Amino acid sequence: MNSVAPYLKHSEPSNIATNARMMLSLILLAFVCVAADLIVGMRGIDVGTDTYVYAQFFESLRGGPAQTRFEPGFLFLTELLSACGFSVKAYQLILFATLLCMAFLAARRYFDYLGGGRGYMTFLSACLMMLLFSPMFVNASINAMRQGLAALPVFAALLCFQQRQWRGFFLYGVVACCFHYSSLLYLACAPLLLLNVRLQRIAAIFAFVAYCTGLTMVVVRSAVPALYNAVMDYSLSANYRSGVRIDFAVFSIFWYLLPFLLSGLVRKPFNQRIKDSTSVYLVMVLPFFIMGWGNFSNRYLLPAYLAASLMVAALLFHNRLSMLRNPILLRGALILSCAAFLYYVTNQVVV
Repeated sequence: MNSVAPYLKHSEPSNIATNARMMLSLILLAFVCVAADLIVGMRGIDVGTDTYVYAQFFESLRGGPAQTRFEPGFLFLTELLSACGFSVKAYQLILFATLLCMAFLAARRYFDYLGGGRGYMTFLSACLMMLLFSPMFVNASINAMRQGLAALPVFAALLCFQQRQWRGFFLYGVVACCFHYSSLLYLACAPLLLLNVRLQRIAAIFAFVAYCTGLTMVVVRSAVPALYNAVMDYSLSANYRSGVRIDFAVFSIFWYLLPFLLSGLVRKPFNQRIKDSTSVYLVMVLPFFIMGWGNFSNRYLLPAYLAASLMVAALLFHNRLSMLRNPILLRGALILSCAAFLYYVTNQVVV
């Protein structure tokens, strides 16, 4: 009995401190999520190129079902909220809250992919911080909302595919496709993950060169003219530069190379696991290399860039430099990222 008492005295304060830190993390995450949700949900319908379209469709459902090309998952959610009598503001709040839920699911899947363990709340804080700092996440929040909802489930599905977890691949894939049919483009590229890393890189290099030289545009125009016309006619009246975007292509490759450049600063074995996840990222940029010469080509990169935010969060969380992965520093940066997100949304800063 006496031999157990010192252990109890030592462990009880430790458990209390751990629980207190956990509670503080939850409170901070809840505060940032609510603040970000209000920033997006309470915006005017003139903030975001597609906001007015979604708001108008939502209100049109008051008169009964309407014809639409929207995907079943998004349509079901919209019809349900309309039938419940929610306002447009409430609709926007719930859509963004759903986007955050998708981000949390993907972060959990990535955390387990990297090896799991302790510190998930800190990892989640780092993921949310990097997403809020990303102008592409703003794009997913106020412009390409349906694709934004589908983007991170695509990442989770491909992580499952790489690990041969077929049920997870199917479930996440169905969720993604129910919000945006373009998810099929990324899932169709998943078999590339069955190849060895060398062949994956050769395929990616070929796709990169073919895109930058305009070869993919010529091939699609000649072989599948209907697809070429559909890509080029998308939002034809919008003021957005189409054609080969070498700036986007180079920027995309940068995020692939970053985990390799910083590998020496990341703890083992997580450095290798993060590098393994770059194969998933490569798959996610292939649709851009194939069709990223049309209007609004940045939307083909949305899933990949959101995945890149989670990869950078992993580089921070598993860094050898204790200062960079200090929970206090990360949570302070999380609050700062919320302020940056407010600026982005207010000024419609997107990629």
